[in-house]
Amino acid sequence: MARGGPKLHHGRRQELGQSFQDGGEHYHRVRPGYPGDSADWLIPAGARTAADVGAGTGKFTALLVERGLSVSAVDPSLGMLEQLSRDYPGVQALEGTAEATGLPEAAFDVVSVAQAWHWCNPLRASTEISRILKPHGVLGLIWNQLDTSVPWVHRLSRIMHAGDVHKPDFRPKIGPEFSSLESHLTRWEDPVTPDDILELTKSRSYYLAANDATRAKVTGNLAWYLHEHLGHAEGELLQLPYLTQTWRAVRSERPGGNR
Repeated sequence: MARGGPKLHHGRRQELGQSFQDGGEHYHRVRPGYPGDSADWLIPAGARTAADVGAGTGKFTALLVERGLSVSAVDPSLGMLEQLSRDYPGVQALEGTAEATGLPEAAFDVVSVAQAWHWCNPLRASTEISRILKPHGVLGLIWNQLDTSVPWVHRLSRIMHAGDVHKPDFRPKIGPEFSSLESHLTRWEDPVTPDDILELTKSRSYYLAANDATRAKVTGNLAWYLHEHLGHAEGELLQLPYLTQTWRAVRSERPGGNR
């Protein structure tokens, strides 16, 4: 069972997920990328084909392309896919979901789901991803998470209402189609200004789904914290600590096999 992840009922999951249907350009500009170490650990030796599911604007897609894989990208947001296609015209971009990718059977060596598994029905998504993976293909689940072991980041995450914070006991739920689940942790820092942090906050589902009063409260608290409490100047470069947790599991020989 997954522990420590977002606990969203179906209606709330749909509401928050819908908040990403617009603003692909803003999302792409303000969201961090992923460390190359994550992809290097995930991609199996000899892999040639990959599907990036829940690809968004292509933040993780970029790492797959850079490593020479033939990539298909799937996302429910056409706005996100349009941004992805501008940057990576060689990637096949398809509207779809983890539960219904629209991709061919047994076509991929690796399937990645970066910053999106918590939006999925994990059992239905596991069945679909198992279908499109080759035998012994690899499922990769990746999360960029604020490193809340750093005190100032812990308070920042609370002001931002950030759900993507590292929880040491977290383990993603996957279906019986997969085995040998293991994880890898990468520590890194993203250079940002206070205004970048504000724009990052505005790209998050909590902010996008909030009313004007709630948004004003969040941005006001954030400005106070960064400028008055912490004393950072406009334009000052900060190092925002992240942890990237990468999980991988192998497609079982028999669908429904033991984990």
